[in-house]
Amino acid sequence: MFKIKEARFLAPEVKLFKVAAPRIAQKRQAGQFVIVRVHEHGERIPLTIADSDPTAGTITIIVQGVGKTTKLLNTLNVGDAILDVVGPLGQPSDVQHFGTVVVIGGGVGTAIAYPTAVAMKQAENHVIGIIGARTRDLLILLDEVRATTDELFIVTDDGSFGQHGFVTQILQELIDEGREIDHVLAIGPIRMMQAVAEVTRPQSIPTVVSLNPIMVDGTGMCGGCRVSVGGQSKFACVDGPEFNAQQVNFENLMQRNKLYSAQEKAALKRFQHNPQQELADLQGCRLQRMHPEVGPQHHP
Repeated sequence: MFKIKEARFLAPEVKLFKVAAPRIAQKRQAGQFVIVRVHEHGERIPLTIADSDPTAGTITIIVQGVGKTTKLLNTLNVGDAILDVVGPLGQPSDVQHFGTVVVIGGGVGTAIAYPTAVAMKQAENHVIGIIGARTRDLLILLDEVRATTDELFIVTDDGSFGQHGFVTQILQELIDEGREIDHVLAIGPIRMMQAVAEVTRPQSIPTVVSLNPIMVDGTGMCGGCRVSVGGQSKFACVDGPEFNAQQVNFENLMQRNKLYSAQEKAALKRFQHNPQQELADLQGCRLQRMHPEVGPQHHP
């Protein structure tokens, strides 16, 4: 069991947790993630480690409540516990002295990009941050990103905060101004990452994206997180999660991420209709509830 030491909402449906996980806190590097299971009968979901405190023995994860499990996780508070937190998993970010690095975060992707921005700054890069969201209320970690970047641009789709527009527009403007950009990291919605790859492709600017496909075990055994990169199959959990953006088959990625959309919607609907009943139902064996005859037999 992993105790929650801090829990607070950063934005609607976006919650920050500090979780006691001392061994993970000691070993994690920027770009790595954990796989979390809320309770014994819950699904496993990957979450990037946004930060860690080896002295306090905690890791920070930021959860956007979209599906049933993330919404369930966001009901937990200080003093509650998460059953499983496995990690650190995945390959760390490639952090070195590139020169000028642009770090782009879209929505909750900012939480994933933030630790790499910190690491890039520590490697003595000139770090330019671009943060975007649909609206002001969905912007997160502004102060943290501002503190670790040399330049920061903020954009919102509706113009409610910062500049009106998209992260790709800022990136294109920097390129058009003749700014020398040596490395780009973009993390956010799939379409956003794909758009960034197309902006940097003509100039052959090295561009990396962090992928978050369907994932189960985090060891490469299940094959659920298979992605196509440069015409080859890779597993995001062990080969990634970061890949060359200009080689990622984003269309294939989007198709694979929709494989279980019907089941995901049904599970979320059940949870929203009666959260307490859904929680109670998960306490026992589902197969035994549906077919009592397979359960333990008691004889006088």
